[in-house]
Amino acid sequence: QVQLVESGGGLVQAGGSLRLSCAASGRTSSRYTMAWFRQAPGKEREFVATIRWSGRGTYYGDSVKGRFTISGDNAKNTVYLQMNSLKPGDTAVYYCAARFGLATMDAQEFDSWGQGTQVTVSS
Repeated sequence: QVQLVESGGGLVQAGGSLRLSCAASGRTSSRYTMAWFRQAPGKEREFVATIRWSGRGTYYGDSVKGRFTISGDNAKNTVYLQMNSLKPGDTAVYYCAARFGLATMDAQEFDSWGQGTQVTVSS
């Protein structure tokens, strides 16, 4: 299994930027898929973005396309989520997730999760 630790959340004004980090330890390889999900109070967990450790293929949820960028640093075993042009609707707990296999937007397909980091965007 893979252990994940997120960091970088906080409070930001609308239009601002934040960068989240997800440090992975344990059994990682180029065949792993990493992803970010988020969950706002009273809402279901929502897919944000995904990337293969190999660097091939990134996918984004419709609500963040053009504003968020997912990337990875294999040497540091870390995945990042750069969030620009933030909106109050982006307020949520952001979770990093990992799975062995192909990319998917289905949270149930991921078997390793971090503890989450809070992102709050004020208007």
